[in-house]
Amino acid sequence: MANAIPSRVGSINAGADTKALFLKMASGEVLTAFTQTTEFMDKHIVRNISAGKSAQFPATGRTTAEYHTPGAEITGLTLKQAEKIITIDDLLISHVFISNYDEAMSHFEVRGEYSKQIGEALAQQFDTNVARVGILNARASAVVDGLPGGSTIVNASLRTDADALAAAHFTAAQTFDEKYVPDGDRESYLKPAQYYMLAQHKDVINKDWGGEGSYARGSVTMIANIPFVKTNNLPTTNVTTGPAKYQGDFSNTAALIQHRSAVGTVKLMDLAMEAEYDIRRQGHLMVGKYAIGHGGLRPECGIELAIA
Repeated sequence: MANAIPSRVGSINAGADTKALFLKMASGEVLTAFTQTTEFMDKHIVRNISAGKSAQFPATGRTTAEYHTPGAEITGLTLKQAEKIITIDDLLISHVFISNYDEAMSHFEVRGEYSKQIGEALAQQFDTNVARVGILNARASAVVDGLPGGSTIVNASLRTDADALAAAHFTAAQTFDEKYVPDGDRESYLKPAQYYMLAQHKDVINKDWGGEGSYARGSVTMIANIPFVKTNNLPTTNVTTGPAKYQGDFSNTAALIQHRSAVGTVKLMDLAMEAEYDIRRQGHLMVGKYAIGHGGLRPECGIELAIA
């Protein structure tokens, strides 16, 4: 009796690699999960580099104007400049090993769900690091002489009083305006507790006042032309572990408001997925990874709302 000739659904054009399509499917699931769960990716400056350990971000100050005396030579005014360097972190990975035996007994598809979880884990760490950098940047002094530094608005009731939190956003908008921070591309990052507290504030969502949102849907759009972003990754504890540049005491943080130019991200190795069958262990090892670094760029573009 002749052996059957199987159609290897994982191969490309009946090629020798019988797992080629399986690996690409897993990669797609990781990328999709990463895109769906990250809140900060499209709201700050992201730069790709092909080699090296860091990237330079020039910072330019402001010049002045003066009246000209007839006949006087025009020689040029001083324009101060500085730079911010963002370094690449160590390779961040999320991984899982799937036993062939367990996978064979499972009544549901395993690898797709595990790929999704890997992507979400990497996305959550991405957002966590950007949020921490954003708050530290808001606490920093000016990068260029003559420009303002970051700001902190303090009110003990910001986590529990919707009126106080709403008023703080108007103060933040005024602060940005006075620092010449562009009106667009501002976002307010809130924990769910503070977000839903504002969603229940009738004045904030009252359309007769020009409010935007829905009490029924539990949504609120913006205050003082600052859109809201709901995130669990806003730090509210004292972080003493991990890379030093992401550590800080965030115990009093109630919200982060920043312009997209406040923080930068440098990518050396973008999100990628690898999977390999290990014959010695009879299973598949799946690894999601990226090499990325984050850093503050313009302190004047960040405001921390704090309770103390």
